Amino acid sequence: MKLVTAVAVAIASLFVAAAAEAQDYPSRPITWVVPFPPGGVTDNGARTVAKVLSEKLGQPVIIENKPGAGGIVGTEYVVNSKPDGYTFLYASNGALVTYQFLYKKLSYDPQTSLIPVHGMADSPMLMMVRSDAPYKTLAEFVDYAKKNPDKMNYFSVGNGSTQHLATELLLKEAGIKMAHIPYKGTSPGLTDLLGGVIDVMFDYAVVMKPQIDAGKLRPLAVTGAKRLANMPDVPTFAEQGYPGVVFTAWATIVFPAGVPQPIVDKLATAFGQSLEDPGVVKYFQDQGAGIMQGVRGEKLADFLATEKVKMKKIVEQAGIQPE
Repeated sequence: MKLVTAVAVAIASLFVAAAAEAQDYPSRPITWVVPFPPGGVTDNGARTVAKVLSEKLGQPVIIENKPGAGGIVGTEYVVNSKPDGYTFLYASNGALVTYQFLYKKLSYDPQTSLIPVHGMADSPMLMMVRSDAPYKTLAEFVDYAKKNPDKMNYFSVGNGSTQHLATELLLKEAGIKMAHIPYKGTSPGLTDLLGGVIDVMFDYAVVMKPQIDAGKLRPLAVTGAKRLANMPDVPTFAEQGYPGVVFTAWATIVFPAGVPQPIVDKLATAFGQSLEDPGVVKYFQDQGAGIMQGVRGEKLADFLATEKVKMKKIVEQAGIQPE
């Protein structure tokens, strides 16, 4: 009985200590690790939110870029950081879900090494073709591809990338074939799409819109569950007979394992409030992205579990072998 009482007292003491720590949190600047280079879409989005989040928390939220290996370098840094609530990560599809199916061994376990805190934003992609292509609609594109098997190709930035998996999802759903042409970046792929070397390209609205507005590219569909707010004339795949083609790149914030739950809850609340800021809302709308408002706790866990099943299936269907 004495042992049971001692254990209960110890547990209660830990709970009280964690609650007290959370009450004082944050008492100094917080580091938000973005595992991609500065100046890009992800970095700019994080900085936009960080400015408001700093006001909500009463302490500076400092962006620290740690690019490399598609986000793995920055993820490893956060996984190995002190779990005190003062370092958190911008985590996207790859680090939290897809990479476990692309690599035979990761240096961390997405399910146990990190604590999901709150969703940030999700970005559907546009299916793009040249404006002078012989197909003007998705139906015409699919018909053309079926009549010209193995003669068409598509762009991606590499095996397992969002562009690769989204296109493979369409190929499976539509029953067509195309050759996969991986590039080292979006710019050379876009150049080859405009030049007629590449037939089709999936990418984000913020990247493609200038070429669309210039009349050089034609969007045939968007991979989101609904149309984009800044491009309402582009129909979804579901509207055109392909309800299974729903694919978005998303981002969440996560802590390293071991951060006390009261601190997790406090950051989640402040982050959710930051996403309601009019300036933040406008920023993501202008980027063609949706805000993951209220996606925390069990809702976030369910979202990640669903994405895991979905990505595993797409990777297997694409025949991608883990490296």
